[in-house]
Amino acid sequence: MYGLTPFENNGFGLFNPFRDFETDFFSNSMPMNFCRTDIKDEGDKYVMEAELPGFDKEDINLDIKGGCLVISAEHKTENESKNENGKYIRKERTYGSYQRSFDISGVDADRISAAYNSGILTIALPKKQSHEPETKRLEIK
Repeated sequence: MYGLTPFENNGFGLFNPFRDFETDFFSNSMPMNFCRTDIKDEGDKYVMEAELPGFDKEDINLDIKGGCLVISAEHKTENESKNENGKYIRKERTYGSYQRSFDISGVDADRISAAYNSGILTIALPKKQSHEPETKRLEIK
């Protein structure tokens, strides 16, 4: 379960005022806390719920890369208003992208399933079945 929780050791703990300022002011990417994620342990599986409001299902990608589940989303919006002469009165463009990774080393990656409904991405992460080592008696010669 600890592997599903992303932590960043940056000398400031979980809150870094300089990174947050840079992310909010200088970047088009969305801040770290944009995609709030809850993870529940339901015994045989983990259930992850990630908030991705404003995204369409087609904007979201789930990839497994080297023992990590990567959630990424990209959103583009263009609004354009012209007067009767075809000159702009207003033209706005927004772009946002998001990516977050989770260690899934204790998860059966072949059985992961996901659904997206009303801005909530729900991912079922079945746990790997632990196999007891086979016990057998060896003959002494």
